[in-house]
Amino acid sequence: MENDNKLSRLWVVFLLAMLSCFLWGSATPAIKIGYETFGIASSDTVSIILFAGIRFFLAGILVIIVQSVMAGKFIKPEKGSFPSILKLSLAQTMVQYFCFYVGLAHTSGVTGTILSGASGFFSILMASLIFRYEKLTVAKIIGCIMGFSGLIIMNVSFDGGTSFHFSFWGEGLVLLSTLSLALSGILAKKYSARFSVVMLSGYQFILGGLVMMIVGFALGGRIEIVPQASAYILLLYMAFISAVAYSVWGILMKNNPVSRVSIFNFMTPLFGVLLSAIFLGEVDQALQWNKLAALALVSAGIYVVNRKYGKAE
Repeated sequence: MENDNKLSRLWVVFLLAMLSCFLWGSATPAIKIGYETFGIASSDTVSIILFAGIRFFLAGILVIIVQSVMAGKFIKPEKGSFPSILKLSLAQTMVQYFCFYVGLAHTSGVTGTILSGASGFFSILMASLIFRYEKLTVAKIIGCIMGFSGLIIMNVSFDGGTSFHFSFWGEGLVLLSTLSLALSGILAKKYSARFSVVMLSGYQFILGGLVMMIVGFALGGRIEIVPQASAYILLLYMAFISAVAYSVWGILMKNNPVSRVSIFNFMTPLFGVLLSAIFLGEVDQALQWNKLAALALVSAGIYVVNRKYGKAE
């Protein structure tokens, strides 16, 4: 699957990227329900880190088990891959997640949503200006502006209450988490030239999840043991989200220009709003004019970036 030219076809990129964004968006209500189910307060950062570590560790196990079954043999880390696994795990799991949740505890949900949803914008800039994988074209700039504008409009309040301030422990850490997530996509593309992207995804989750569990538990994080089977099904689903979404995303990044895939990242917050409306009873919020306008802008941005692919840049 990883080296199939069909993965560069527009309709395939569209469907698989939207699948990843849908899964990531579904994490928003799933995590909120999970915190309530396992008795984790939103302000209890160390327990959140412990909970996330369990989720990511399970995600890595799922990736390796499924890939091993498909290959007919156990998938172990490839020779010389540990440095790549470590760097990818630091960017994609450990640093990104730690900065995001500590930062989110010190800033507003509006600001956190806008900043965290901008990883696609940063991915395109990094790929073009730092790693030189592709050119930064006018179409890519316009597409990013449309997508970022959609996220801002999505968070406009009807009482005119959208305001911003900046602090390192709040907005600063959320911004660092977004940059770290964007960097992880670039690193996945780079390392996939030498190693299996699915193997990298699985073992970076296992390593990152293990470190987060140890840190969370050592700092006093605790999770309630609950008797309902549904709680553990939910936990497995959250692991499934990470396992599938990141593996699919990594495969797409391997087989396509970074900008073609990363622009879809702007859809993740929109899916989060939609699915929160369904599962958390926030339907009225999802149908507000600004959410629909955001969807239109993000969709237009995706179209602008992707419409010329297939032609020489």
